[in-house]
Amino acid sequence: MGHHDAKDHALSLLREVLVWIGQHDVSPDPITYAVFYEHLSGRNDRLSAALEPLLAAQARLTDAQLRALHAAHIAASGGDDAERIRGDMQRVMDRIADSAARTGEAAGAFGAGLDGLQNALQAEDAAALAVQVAQARQKTQVMQASVDALQEQVSSSHAEIERLRSDLERMREQAVRCALTGVLNRRGFDDQLQKMLATPPADGAEHCVVLIDIDHFKRVNDTYGHPVGDKVIAGLGEVLRMLPPEPGMSLARYGGEEFAILLPSSSRRRAVRVAEWVRSRVGRIGLRSKQTQEVRLNITVSAGVAAWKPGDEARALLVAADGALYRAKAAGRDRVVVD
Repeated sequence: MGHHDAKDHALSLLREVLVWIGQHDVSPDPITYAVFYEHLSGRNDRLSAALEPLLAAQARLTDAQLRALHAAHIAASGGDDAERIRGDMQRVMDRIADSAARTGEAAGAFGAGLDGLQNALQAEDAAALAVQVAQARQKTQVMQASVDALQEQVSSSHAEIERLRSDLERMREQAVRCALTGVLNRRGFDDQLQKMLATPPADGAEHCVVLIDIDHFKRVNDTYGHPVGDKVIAGLGEVLRMLPPEPGMSLARYGGEEFAILLPSSSRRRAVRVAEWVRSRVGRIGLRSKQTQEVRLNITVSAGVAAWKPGDEARALLVAADGALYRAKAAGRDRVVVD
């Protein structure tokens, strides 16, 4: 949420949405507001991934474009894909169940044939025995064909189930990953945070979080436009993905221009080292003039580090890290502060 409370953050987003509405050929209606609000808040990665190429390709969007984005990425909310996969999975299971039922029927007939054959043997009736042997041979063939069909159905269904399982895994991954930066989105961050806090840290270690915020990001957007701002955000995501791995580390876009790093069973000293690594790499990013290649704006970040205290809720850890981030901003930015 940054270093403002929820109301202040919402009002800030509202003002920014109104600015965006004025910059495009769109009506100030709920659909327009929803599309811009979802994008600016960083809540809807699929929407942002579809919107950003449009922003880069043309200066002013239209009502028709926003309605299409709303229908595809807000109203639908990915439900169609999930429903398709559920339907396909049900059809696969139904086919297996039908094959199993036919095999069961064949097995029942085969069992009845064996009973008839046994009775004929006991009666020592040669004519009846010949008939029962012929019927048993026929039922054996039917039984074998049913078993073969079931095995083939199970084999082919296994491949289809694996494909559907991969589709589901991909959907789950897309649901928790930021399309612009390649790191986790807020939902993915919340999931990983809960998993981290559900497990006590190792002896002598601490669960740590690093909050990172791009300095003067509003100035970047106001001066160079939102497509350039998105490139800056994507650049920070790329820096995070190049971080030397730490055990269990999770990287996330926390919201807007703010990012987070989770470091389970770590220490504040190691968390500061990670934050400083990111800060120093981002400090090498500069916005250059296309004509002269002169650096027109250097990008810096501020970071806040905090460690979880056993018994505290997740919110307490985030508030502590956010407070450290606020102090880093107040102290002049481009620095790391520890709670």
